[in-house]
Amino acid sequence: MNKRIIPILIIVLLCSSFPAYAKVEKEGRLWQDETVYSIMIDRFNNGDTQNDKEVDAKNPLAYNGGDFQGIIDRLDYIHDMGFTAIRLTPIFDNAKNGYHGYWVTDFYKVDEHFGSLKTFKKLVKEAHKRKMRVLLDFVTNNVAESHPWASDADKKDWFHAEQEIKDWNNQQQVENGWVDGLPDLNQENPEVSKYLIDAAKWWIKKTNIDGYSLPDVNHVPGSFWNDFSLAVKNEKKDFFLLGIPSKSTAVDVNKYQAAGVDSVLDFGRAQGLRNVFAGTDKSLPKETKASNSNQKSILQANFFDNENTVRFTHDIVDKRQFPGSRWKTALTYLYTTPGIPIVYYGTEIALNGSGIPDNRRQMNFRTEKELIDYITQIGELRGQLPSLTRGTFEMLYNKDGMIVYKRKYKGETALIAVNNTNKSQKVTLTADQLEGGKNKELRGLLAGDIVRSHKDRYIMILDRDHSEIYVLTEKSGINIPLVASLIVVYILVFVFLFLILKRRKRNKND
Repeated sequence: MNKRIIPILIIVLLCSSFPAYAKVEKEGRLWQDETVYSIMIDRFNNGDTQNDKEVDAKNPLAYNGGDFQGIIDRLDYIHDMGFTAIRLTPIFDNAKNGYHGYWVTDFYKVDEHFGSLKTFKKLVKEAHKRKMRVLLDFVTNNVAESHPWASDADKKDWFHAEQEIKDWNNQQQVENGWVDGLPDLNQENPEVSKYLIDAAKWWIKKTNIDGYSLPDVNHVPGSFWNDFSLAVKNEKKDFFLLGIPSKSTAVDVNKYQAAGVDSVLDFGRAQGLRNVFAGTDKSLPKETKASNSNQKSILQANFFDNENTVRFTHDIVDKRQFPGSRWKTALTYLYTTPGIPIVYYGTEIALNGSGIPDNRRQMNFRTEKELIDYITQIGELRGQLPSLTRGTFEMLYNKDGMIVYKRKYKGETALIAVNNTNKSQKVTLTADQLEGGKNKELRGLLAGDIVRSHKDRYIMILDRDHSEIYVLTEKSGINIPLVASLIVVYILVFVFLFLILKRRKRNKND
């Protein structure tokens, strides 16, 4: 027997000996199946130094060099982590030092620091080749002070009168006030509304993007969003709108969803999750205990941080916790509860940062891969288990940081156990809680744990800082294929060693 074949046979036998769980197929691809990687273009990756104009990589308030080509060069890196969509900050021409994209000077021109329209179209095309969708920030609330409209007397009625927002609970002030001193567009003016909608349609036609993320969505009237959403969704089938409100005030999510915005970031909910997962031994907020399976919750945008917040890693470090462990636990929850996970670039390396602009540090690709590998693993499971993206949700246990909940879709039942405490935990569930869980077993897909039913009870034991994603399956009993394969492995190893010894003896005699 050729000794090179033996290791291959061993691997094949071992891989075939573990029983697979029955997979449920999902039809088509829905937005709730996506996992989004959110990128601030200027801070991600510099792929083309030819467009490095006015770039100062040491100045956090200036352009740092990131561009479209840099993202193209890293699409495989993003895709291999399991992300199925990217969200990009605005690409329109901006005022001096407008690295973030929110100081628009021309809605029909690409910012020269990022590359050309041709390169952006290539970015979208390359993403689509990898079956990744592209969301682009579209600014509708304001323009830069240097925008030609701001000094055009004929366009005075294109803006609200300059005024500060003093009462953030007053919606009229929020919609009409100037944010950060930027000229506030008057969307009630039909000319303004038409211009913005026409520009939005133009970018869809030109570049074939898949959705818009909408900064300061709560600063723009709902009537405009009605018209905007109808127009852009008419332009492309399954076009997605993600609302990003200012985090200074509570937002009525239902109001914007009723106006056609598919999903809206909830900063209040995100802050509640940050408070729980930055440390240990805290129960989840009460609102997460309820069964949550309606369409709005399924499209809920779930996140911990973004370009407008302090980095979640900063919270963790403040509590003197280890970022890797805390992020793993937090991301497990983010990936397995109803909604669309939106992960800010740099999360995979636990990038730190306080307020703006420190939370927009440059990405570092030369770093430890442990957290990247974990994100890849849970990303794969999220893609493989329809129950994690389309299933019902029921909280079964939520006490002092130990969390167990159930997701169910068609014939598939997933059970997620998250131990966010400082010691090992034991949780006992009944077969009735698992609905059809009699005489079955829970098979762990992260660490390979198996919990078999005993007298219609399931006893789960998890080490601290560990999580497990289980699927409910038929009892495997004694794994005869595994036992048989191990016997074969031992025989093959014995033969392998015998052949080596025999060969050494022959060489010695020669």
